[in-house]
Amino acid sequence: MAVGVIGLGDIAQKAYLPVLAAQPGIDLRLMTRDRAKLDRIGDTYRLPQRYTDLGELIGSGIRAAFVHAATDQHVPIVEQLLTAGIDVYVDKPLDYHLDGARHLVDLADRRGRSLMVGFNRRHAPGYLLAAERPRDLIVLQKHREGLPEAARSVVFDDFIHVVDTLRFLVPGEIEHVDVRARTRGGLVEHLVLTLAGEGFTALGIMNRVSGSTEEVLEVSGGDAKRVVVNLSEVIDHKGQPSVRRRGDWVPVARQRGIEQIVTGFLDAVRAGKTLSAQDALRTHELCELIVERIESA
Repeated sequence: MAVGVIGLGDIAQKAYLPVLAAQPGIDLRLMTRDRAKLDRIGDTYRLPQRYTDLGELIGSGIRAAFVHAATDQHVPIVEQLLTAGIDVYVDKPLDYHLDGARHLVDLADRRGRSLMVGFNRRHAPGYLLAAERPRDLIVLQKHREGLPEAARSVVFDDFIHVVDTLRFLVPGEIEHVDVRARTRGGLVEHLVLTLAGEGFTALGIMNRVSGSTEEVLEVSGGDAKRVVVNLSEVIDHKGQPSVRRRGDWVPVARQRGIEQIVTGFLDAVRAGKTLSAQDALRTHELCELIVERIESA
C-alpha cells in the first residue's frame, strides 16, 4: 500500500518515520520542499520515491497520507489530499482556527474519506489504564519551562492535548466549563481548565514558566488513585503504593501511543473503514472557547 509522508520535521523524524518504516506491506513515499532534507532522510530509510511537489506525490498513486507539515499549511494540504480521494492522518491541530478545522472535517465527511487527528494520548497504555479506574476527579498537568506564548498558539499547539485527553477520560457529559489564566504582556504564563458533569470534575493545568517539562495524570475515585507520570510510570495508591515502569525494551513510540494510533489508521485504510474526525472537532471547538475566554478576560 502506497503511503505518503508530507513534512519531514522533528515530529516526523523522531516519532512517525521509525514506526511507519517498520510496518509490513507499506510503500513509503516522502515529500518536502527541502531537497537536501528529502534526500538525507530518503537515503537513511532507503526510500527511492521522493517528491518536492504535492501534486506529483498524489499523482504517484498514494492511498493514504500522513501530514506533518506546519499547522498553517494543514488546510490547503489536507484539502488537496481529501479532494483527490486520499485518506489522511494529520498532526494536531487541524488548524489554528475553528473554521479551518470544521472545513476539513466537513470535507472529509462529504468525500467519504478518513480523517484522523494525532491525539496519540488516547492510545497510550498508561492513560488507557487510567481509563479503567473510577474517575470522580481527574487532574492532568502538562508543564513547560520558559515558554509563555500567545493564547491561540499555547492552546492549539500544546494545551489541546490536555483538552482532548480530559474529554477522553471524563465519565459523562460535560455540563460546565471554566477557564482561568494568567497573562503577562499578552503571553499566557499559566492556564487552568475545569470541566464538570454529574459526579465528576476534571482539571487541566498548564504552567509555561514552571521550571520543568513534565506531564502528570491523576485519576481518583472509589477511595483509590492512579497516577501516570510522563506517560511511562503508573503508580496505584490504595494503601501501600505500587509502581509500574516502562520496560527497558518498550519503545517510546509505543508508550506514547504513537505506534498504536498509526497502526489503527493504517488498518482502517486497508479494511476500507472510514474514520470520522467529528469527535476531534469537538476538541477544537472547546479549544476555541478557551482562547475566546482568555482573550476576553
